[in-house]
Amino acid sequence: MGKRLGVGIVGAGFVGRFHIRSWLAVRHADIRGVCSRTLDTAQSAADLANELGVGEARAFDSVTAMVQDPTIDAVWICAPNHVRLQVMEEIAAAGKGQLIGVACEKPLGRTVPEARRMLELVQEMGVLHGYLENQLFMPPVTRGKDILWRRGAATAGRPYLARSAEEHSGPHAPWFWRGTDQGGGVLNDMMCHSLEAARFLLQDPDKPRASMTPRTVSCDIATLKWARDAYIKKLKDEMGVDYSAEPSEDFARATVTWEDEEGHPLITEATTSWAYVGPGLRLSLEVMGPEYSLQGNSLNNHLQAFFSRDVAGESGEDLIEKQSAEQGLMPVVTEEESEYGYTGENRHMVDCFLRGEMPCETFEDGLEVTRLLMACYMAAERGERLQYPPAGLDEYVPEPARGAWDPKNALKGK
Repeated sequence: MGKRLGVGIVGAGFVGRFHIRSWLAVRHADIRGVCSRTLDTAQSAADLANELGVGEARAFDSVTAMVQDPTIDAVWICAPNHVRLQVMEEIAAAGKGQLIGVACEKPLGRTVPEARRMLELVQEMGVLHGYLENQLFMPPVTRGKDILWRRGAATAGRPYLARSAEEHSGPHAPWFWRGTDQGGGVLNDMMCHSLEAARFLLQDPDKPRASMTPRTVSCDIATLKWARDAYIKKLKDEMGVDYSAEPSEDFARATVTWEDEEGHPLITEATTSWAYVGPGLRLSLEVMGPEYSLQGNSLNNHLQAFFSRDVAGESGEDLIEKQSAEQGLMPVVTEEESEYGYTGENRHMVDCFLRGEMPCETFEDGLEVTRLLMACYMAAERGERLQYPPAGLDEYVPEPARGAWDPKNALKGK
């Protein structure tokens, strides 16, 4: 590859910086620009890129200015959920004929109409597009799928059950906690990962997404920890968010049944939580087939550190994302950007854009994930197992996103 891709990043927060750090292991591309809500935060992220030597990055005060800079060939959208469509509209207005591709973080939209409009805009631009779903590129997922399908499925038949979970103690920024801004709670924030990772593990690597058809969806949501008085106060003090007035869910579990091309039933189970108390972020997966199984847990790694009660230090996340302690025996994730899939994801997106090929995950996939998320919320609200797609899915807004979620609903049956 002779050409190098010049990349501009919209969003200088936690996720945007994860992408910047991953660029240490991304080839054929340079981060040339960062745009954020303020020029100061954009400059801070650009400084990080320059310190790491991953590109001669500049801070831009607008999306339009960055997109129209001749050094920018592609844009990564890492802005908060509630401004994502606005960012895409500005990219589309400024970038037609200027860009090779656009990549967007999860979820593609807070509702089906938002996600569909994101897809329409990128298609109107006529550029390549990639849906940034990092967990599909986690080494345990990519390596695990290869082993299962090459050894297990080839001999004994396809896998039929996949479980995926993501759990931690809660998000970093206030907008994540606000249902109207984020589009919901933990289900919208993290189940997009778990649903898609589980589906990916069950999908035949030689067949398209359409080879698996979703048939039914069931789901439960609850606010287990953050609706308690002490934690309502903690959240209000630290984030300025009042869960006594407008709560979102901090726990969700969903089951999706699928049908393969031969009519066989398949099942994916996903669990997500902001109420997990442990060393930090925990990602787990499990797959079962006729004569084989696979399991993985991101906390079961090769490095641990122990600090006695006599070792005191400031709170931080230098050992693991969402780190919740500085003492005791703790796992250490040595290269989080790689372990969580950001490095592999960005390599794939860059290489596809430079070759003129669509990535394996596109905005179309992002729309399908959004449709499944909305079906999960709808099933939880109705207390029913729904045939997919349920009527009204394309207009549906989840209870937490419309300020109508009551944590006591988890105690009611229908």
